[in-house]
Amino acid sequence: MSRMFTYTVSVTTGKQEFAETVNDIYLTLVGTERSSDRTLVDKSVVDHFARGSVVSVDIRVKEVLGDIVLVKLGKEKILFNDHWYCKCISVTTPSGDSFEFPCYRWIDKEQEVVLRDGKDRLPQDDNMKEYRRMELDSRQLLYRWKEWRPGFPMSLDANSNTELPLDIRFEAAKSVDFSLNYITAIKNLGLNKFLQLSSWKDIADFEKIFVKIKNSESEYVMQNWNKDYFFGYQFLNGSNPVMISKCMNLPDKFAVTQEMVEGSLDRGLTLQEELKAGNIYIADYAIMEGVQANATDPDTKQYLAAPFCLLYKNSQNEILPIAIQLSRQTTVGVGNTVFLPSDNQYDWMLAKMWVKYADFNVHQLVTHLLRTHLISEVFAIAMYRQLAAVHPVFKLLIPHVRFTIAINTAAREKLICKSGLFEKANGTGGIGIVEVIQKAMKTLTYKSLCFPEAMKARGVNKKEDLPNYYYRDDGMMVWEAVKSFVSDVVKIYYSSDETVQKDEEIQAFVQDVCFSGLKNSPKECEFPNSLKTREQLVEYLTVVIFTASAQHAAVNFGQYDWFSWIPNSPCTMRKPPPTQKGQVDMKYIMESLPDRRRSSWHLGAVWALSQYQDEELFLGVYPDKHFTEQSVIEATKTFRKKLFEVTNIIKSRNEKLKLPYWYLSPDRIPNSVAI
Repeated sequence: MSRMFTYTVSVTTGKQEFAETVNDIYLTLVGTERSSDRTLVDKSVVDHFARGSVVSVDIRVKEVLGDIVLVKLGKEKILFNDHWYCKCISVTTPSGDSFEFPCYRWIDKEQEVVLRDGKDRLPQDDNMKEYRRMELDSRQLLYRWKEWRPGFPMSLDANSNTELPLDIRFEAAKSVDFSLNYITAIKNLGLNKFLQLSSWKDIADFEKIFVKIKNSESEYVMQNWNKDYFFGYQFLNGSNPVMISKCMNLPDKFAVTQEMVEGSLDRGLTLQEELKAGNIYIADYAIMEGVQANATDPDTKQYLAAPFCLLYKNSQNEILPIAIQLSRQTTVGVGNTVFLPSDNQYDWMLAKMWVKYADFNVHQLVTHLLRTHLISEVFAIAMYRQLAAVHPVFKLLIPHVRFTIAINTAAREKLICKSGLFEKANGTGGIGIVEVIQKAMKTLTYKSLCFPEAMKARGVNKKEDLPNYYYRDDGMMVWEAVKSFVSDVVKIYYSSDETVQKDEEIQAFVQDVCFSGLKNSPKECEFPNSLKTREQLVEYLTVVIFTASAQHAAVNFGQYDWFSWIPNSPCTMRKPPPTQKGQVDMKYIMESLPDRRRSSWHLGAVWALSQYQDEELFLGVYPDKHFTEQSVIEATKTFRKKLFEVTNIIKSRNEKLKLPYWYLSPDRIPNSVAI
């Protein structure tokens, strides 16, 4: 009787239990010398598969296979189309050597999955290029580009969650059902009784929809929203902290003069002197000019404006609004009225509301949707299309694209589509969504996604010039931690700039982003179409990770805090912006603000969008062991240590603040855009 050699295969499963019909799993081992026969896993073994379990299968062969380089895993054709999730496979040879094969994929239909061992390989160093090419060819058929709307970034060619590849779907259908989530939020907030078309009587009336769920932040907003210092503070640390820029020269269409603002300048300097000294800032909502307001409800006319808001850093380092203009006529006239803090209380209150309304719309569509959700999806699709699973950059990025394509697909299906939920409450619903995104694409540059460059471009990078800008300060700490981690990983695999240049998959990745995903961006956007140095690669990957994690966290998870008090951030306006002073009263203001139904939908939306996912994975937490190299494992530990230090710095500072800023604390930053 000939001798038999036994290879023990340990399969780690997860995600869900299997259906009783699963009895068709097979394994094939490929060694450096020969391959095993295809082995059907016994039904009694399959029956023990469960969430997170490990089962062992013995494969017996007549001759030694050599070092195991591939594991082929698949299913036979059966009547029932079930699927199961494989985390990883470990193979122990007859001599006791062990080989690890990360998987983290669904096994579905008749699809055969070919697993490489856990060793990371650049394409130029890979002696099994045919398997690499087969993998990418297969992925490119699954991950196809599609233009959802003219002028938008490209997205995945899928109309619903069920059309997505299994590996990128949400694990629970409820996670992507915006309608259910919003209705549940409205119910939980006790808003059902307010879903009717009628105006509120006065500002205090908004407390009726606010009292059910509130936190220290939202309550602080309710108490201080109409104070000028707090209005200014939100440009630094609210949900849209990216609009404030240093103003060195006043825009041509801004009709503000020295005489108008001299009473607000407390240093005894003129407006021109304050401009030169760097104490004047501006929030310019030019992108809203000419955008069509939501016209989907024939019973309620809605309006938009494109304000200027001039801000002053006074001698106490407070940021105060000193002039607001709601229109942009080419010649100075009635339409270019400049509202001032010295005006009557209703004029000034309403002018500030119009600024916050414009700010809300820019936040929703540009800061949040375009510059985190849609751009992260472009990176994700290009990654799946161009980087093999054994590529170290694929392993680095995959935690940071988790559920991004799924949440965006759901948004296109239910939220921002025609007759979607966004239209129910927001003044930019309908054609406005498309117009704003198309405009924003013209100014979406690569450098604007590099956090330090973005701060410099707005003239807000220096702490001594603009203190108490916690978004900037915390963002810089997180950016540097991410960049340091990325740099450590890049140095492990890329010994020189030439190594980067010869990596055809990395070059294809950035080309796919530039020429396919962002084909609707102008040439001036300057997204790289090639990477020449390790430094460029580090910056690019830092942009991908930071955008998906920190930037999204900064502009998403504070939405309920800052937007739930409706007068602080109206989602629509039902009266046109005032063109003259002394023409409005509280009745006009209440008739301008969202009615009860829109207020309720708005509150439900910002509450739902501010919630973390179940089993959220925060920055630096990587339970899936894609990397098996010890050097990368050590780099990850160093990264987590730095993030812990940043968390403690932020925690210590927040203990001294009346209103803590925690949105960029690493222990509250999810790895990816998933809500």
